[in-house]
Amino acid sequence: MTRIEQIENDLVQCGLLRASGSSVTPMSGGVSSDIYLIDDGKRRIVVKQALDRLKVKDDWQVDVSRNVTEQRFIRHVSGFLPRSMPRILHCNAELNYFAMEYLAHSKNWKSMLMAGDVDSDLARQAGGMLGTIHRKTWGDPSLKRQFDTTRSFHALRTEPYLLTTAARHPPLSKQIKDEARRLEETRRCLIHGDFSPKNIMIGSDAMVLLDCEVAWFGEPAFDAAFLFNHFLLKTLLDRGNYHRYLSLVPAGWDSYRACFPKIEPDMEQRTGRLLLMLMLARVDGKSPVEYLEDDLSRQVVRDFVYSLLPRRIFAVDEICSLWAQRIDAMEQGTTP
Repeated sequence: MTRIEQIENDLVQCGLLRASGSSVTPMSGGVSSDIYLIDDGKRRIVVKQALDRLKVKDDWQVDVSRNVTEQRFIRHVSGFLPRSMPRILHCNAELNYFAMEYLAHSKNWKSMLMAGDVDSDLARQAGGMLGTIHRKTWGDPSLKRQFDTTRSFHALRTEPYLLTTAARHPPLSKQIKDEARRLEETRRCLIHGDFSPKNIMIGSDAMVLLDCEVAWFGEPAFDAAFLFNHFLLKTLLDRGNYHRYLSLVPAGWDSYRACFPKIEPDMEQRTGRLLLMLMLARVDGKSPVEYLEDDLSRQVVRDFVYSLLPRRIFAVDEICSLWAQRIDAMEQGTTP
């Protein structure tokens, strides 16, 4: 019996599916889990089962216990942002999966951005959601114990993104390794760890956050930098209209900071430093973005990071301004 057949049987036994007639459709949306839409004719359910080896070119193996971490994150955040989390319907630790509601009438934010549908208001909503999660969990000792998942975060983020990139860029190696060490030693609040448009669904009246398996009680700047990195890289999709994508960064950043009565003085520096490193990681790390296929775009990212990181230019607005100059230079065929 296959894994999905075992899951179907379990869902029938717990009463979520009828005994027969279900159709199973694999869903896209990541490299770390098998995700299926199961339809028995009366209801549709999404099931998610974590993989021990991720679906990427490099060898990338991780602990499947992150499936439980994801459920904990969803349940906790649902307590104060109920409309921003999917509803868990059933879970089975032995089969290492959980079932959740299918968001039938929602659109994936990444798909919208890839199609040129750019809305700064959605960035403001996302920034506010992220800021609320960080503020509501800040310094909570019980969450620090529950989400003591540094080992998993290292396997899913620090090693494949930062340390792999450091190994492939010797001139920047020490700076990136120092940041990786600082990152893993930071404990501020509950972070999502994969806060990007691909994990956000847009409905008619709600924005729902998915794929919470990298959740960790750690460095909030990582979440902000992870999101802004996606905005910056997507400017390369439509360089003639890059300002539309670039405007998402200040919209999200202002909304995020508005959630804190007094944000930490060095929060922007930490965010900007991680942003530059993550830009390089999405070109030369273990999980490169799939839409930067041309050598020119990838090299522009490398050159940009090399021009700013050693000079410690970490202010978010300055990074955006200099990135805009870089895109303009690409369009004009000159060097900034």
